[in-house]
Amino acid sequence: MSTVLVWLRNDLRLSDNPALDAARRSGERVVALYVHESDEAIRAPGGAARWWLHRSLTALGEDLADKGIALRVENGRAAEVVERIRSDDEAGAVHWNRRYAPGQREVDAAVKAGLRKQGVDVRSHAGNVLLEPWEIVTGQGKPYSVFTPFWKALKERDIARPLPQSAKGKNVTAGQIDSDYRQPEWAGKLTQYWDIGEAAAQERLEQFLEECVEDYPKGRDYPARAVTSHLSAHLRFGEISPRQIWHTAWAFAHAHPDSTSAVEKFLSELAWRDFSYHQLYHRDDIANKPMQAKYGDLKWRHAPEQLKAWKTGQTGIPIIDAGMRELWETGYMHNRVRMLVASFLTKNLLIDWREGEHWFWDCLVDADDANNPASWQWVAGSGLDAAPYFRIFNPVTQGERFDPDGDYVRRWVPEVTALPDKFIHDPSQAPEGVLEKAGIVLDETYPRAIVDLKETRRRALDAFGALSAEA
Repeated sequence: MSTVLVWLRNDLRLSDNPALDAARRSGERVVALYVHESDEAIRAPGGAARWWLHRSLTALGEDLADKGIALRVENGRAAEVVERIRSDDEAGAVHWNRRYAPGQREVDAAVKAGLRKQGVDVRSHAGNVLLEPWEIVTGQGKPYSVFTPFWKALKERDIARPLPQSAKGKNVTAGQIDSDYRQPEWAGKLTQYWDIGEAAAQERLEQFLEECVEDYPKGRDYPARAVTSHLSAHLRFGEISPRQIWHTAWAFAHAHPDSTSAVEKFLSELAWRDFSYHQLYHRDDIANKPMQAKYGDLKWRHAPEQLKAWKTGQTGIPIIDAGMRELWETGYMHNRVRMLVASFLTKNLLIDWREGEHWFWDCLVDADDANNPASWQWVAGSGLDAAPYFRIFNPVTQGERFDPDGDYVRRWVPEVTALPDKFIHDPSQAPEGVLEKAGIVLDETYPRAIVDLKETRRRALDAFGALSAEA
């Protein structure tokens, strides 16, 4: 019996995995491969993502072994490793699911060309987005640059139904996943917050639909309320596919008609993921280059101490500090708060959005090649469907609106717990007697706000406005 090789990347699951399904349907022996790629064109995962990846590969290896498939995990340049494993196993065919970053496509094209020169049958499959980035275009045949019409067009398309999980095969022994692979020491604390793997992803989706989705449209903006899906990291590693989420959610809506509008709102957020990949595919290196060229001329500030205060949650703005501490502790941050901390960095501190994107890349378990930079550019104003430059979130008023009782802030910023709700989001404005009663000494037990929000808002408007005047 000959062998078929499946090269796994951001698709660490058995069900709805087109590459794995095609390999198994061939009737040949199947070997699965994951490569920790050292190619310069591939953006190396951040620390929190590496922590998750190891555990996801361990879970996948056990699931594959139960199906009679061995998982090999290797390090090196993709073309060299894939060819070596293919040769070792005498594989006559190689399958993978497509990925979309420019560097990834460059590597995949080179691997495909090299294998085909040797007469190997190479097949790539659609398995990581709802629609391939080139399958959805405007009436003029161009890529979309605004989300709302993109979402309208996507809703009208038939999304392929998920593939079932392949039948059980003869058991093999699961291989040992290298436990020391580039995992940062600080990431060990993440263990208490996450269940990892395909089964955990499916369970999380079911729990969200049963318990949370009806409250999602309004509750999703309140960081103290546990009504979001927490599926983003599972999606990032492909432990669940977007098609599985799409069809499972619509099936739930059909069975529970009162939830239809809530499900649609949830799925519109899933569509933002596709929109981010749409931008990733059609633009150059969105992690480093502004999607609107004029923003390349913006004069960002070099303010290392303020950047450090932002990273460590010591800005003196409680909801900003709460978000940054949640990120460091859990590898995750509530989406509303992500917008606030990004706006604070790029507008109030006027620090380059790439500094924030790189920090999130290292600290987020769900940081991926599309969502992370696209979201940062959206807030910074340089994205294609960006908030106008004059849209600057005020973190104090946002905190008062979306964390009115201060529950989120009190969880992550215990220094201000004793403040009354009136001042919980702006301790720097609290009277001395109120601070004293709460046991707070500004700049000793908790920092005074590192910037004046009104003044820095004006500074940002001037800086961004100058670009518009020159355009």
